[in-house]
Amino acid sequence: MNLEQEIKLAVAGGTRLDLTQLDWLQAISREQQQQHLRTEYFDTPQMTLKQKGIALRLRKQDEHWLQTVKTSGQVKEGLHQREEWEHPLSSGEFDWSLLQQTPLATVFADNRGWEHLQCLFFTDFQRDSWLLAAEQNTLIELAYDFGEAGAGDRRATIHEIELELRHGSLQVMRQLAEQLKTALRLTYNNRSKAETGYALYQQNQTG
Repeated sequence: MNLEQEIKLAVAGGTRLDLTQLDWLQAISREQQQQHLRTEYFDTPQMTLKQKGIALRLRKQDEHWLQTVKTSGQVKEGLHQREEWEHPLSSGEFDWSLLQQTPLATVFADNRGWEHLQCLFFTDFQRDSWLLAAEQNTLIELAYDFGEAGAGDRRATIHEIELELRHGSLQVMRQLAEQLKTALRLTYNNRSKAETGYALYQQNQTG
C-alpha cells in the first residue's frame, strides 16, 4: 500500500505550457521523461465501486500495463491524499488475485459478483514529468498532463499539473505549488481525473 499525496493544479486555457522556461524549476530538476498514457476506468453501470469510494483502472504506459485500485481519500485545497495499490501486468487484462491481496479484498472477494464490470470512461494524455530535488531532502514528481477524458461521445480536456510527494516535506511541496501558481495561470484543482470521467459517463447516460 502507498499513501499517495499530491497537489493538483488546473491550467487555464488550451495552450501547452513550456515548463523549461522556468529556470528555477529546471535548476532543481534531476530527471525528465515523456510518456503517452491511456487509462481505462472500470465499474458496474450502476457505479457500485464509486459508491464505495473506490476507483479501479488499467493504464497503458507506452508498452507497459499497470493495474491500480485507489480509495477516494480526502481532498482539501488541491491536496489529494488517498491509499492506492499498483501492480504491473503482462497484458491489458485484470489480475483478480492481485485485487484480493489488498486490504480491499472483501470488496473483490468473489469475482462472480462483478460480471457486469466494464470500462465506463477513459483518459488519454501526454505526460511530461520531472523529478525535483527540493529543500529539506524532499523529492517531488511533477507531472504535466495534456489530453482528454471521454465517455461515449462526451469529451473533456485534461490540462493540469500534479505534484506528488515521493519523500520529504509536505510543506515544501506546498511552497513549490505556490511558486508555480505565481509563475503560471494555475488554480488548485480538487477534482480527480476519475471524477471528471464519472461526470462524463453520467452526462452520456442522461443524454
